[in-house]
Amino acid sequence: MGSSGREGSETAGGGAAATAAAPGMATTVEDRARELDAQLVRRCRAGDLSAWPELVQRFSGYVHAIAVGFGLSGDRAEDVFQEVFMRVFTRLDSLRDEGALRPWIAQMTRRAAIDRLRADTRESPSPIDAEVPQDDARLERIETAMAVRRALEELPDPFAEVLRRFFLEDQSYRAIGEALGMPAGTIASRISRGLTMLRELLEEDAATAR
Repeated sequence: MGSSGREGSETAGGGAAATAAAPGMATTVEDRARELDAQLVRRCRAGDLSAWPELVQRFSGYVHAIAVGFGLSGDRAEDVFQEVFMRVFTRLDSLRDEGALRPWIAQMTRRAAIDRLRADTRESPSPIDAEVPQDDARLERIETAMAVRRALEELPDPFAEVLRRFFLEDQSYRAIGEALGMPAGTIASRISRGLTMLRELLEEDAATAR
């Protein structure tokens, strides 16, 4: 048979993998992300040296996006990046809720960004403090982007891989096909099904939040 037959079986299996949850496990993308964060915190505290690079990799884009949202770039954004992860490294034991790693890092990044702005302008803090609420919309967009990335991590590999390449890495159908060894029709099918599964996961999280 052609690729369409195989694609049908992949779609059915992928849907089941995306919606099924083992007993006792978190059932939403947000819950699973919190559990992964908590596991990462516990590993760091236990002295697992491989956990620290994982933590930085997991949140590097998040920290950088918040810094850029405050108008920082280049060396200034890099200074905030380094400051934040140094604080995380030295203050991780003070985090009471292991699953609250992401909002804790977000708060730390905002403070570091404001400190950097104050140091740059050498002005009184009040004008900068007044601008902080205006950045809430940007932070909300960053949170939405992170939610999409977390949902993408929940998808079965055949669909997640194609979506990452097409939307995040801006690869063409031809480039994806050459890298993964599949025809354009299969790529289109996986993108379509993957987006449906991604939307279902995000809607599930939104409904749980409400």
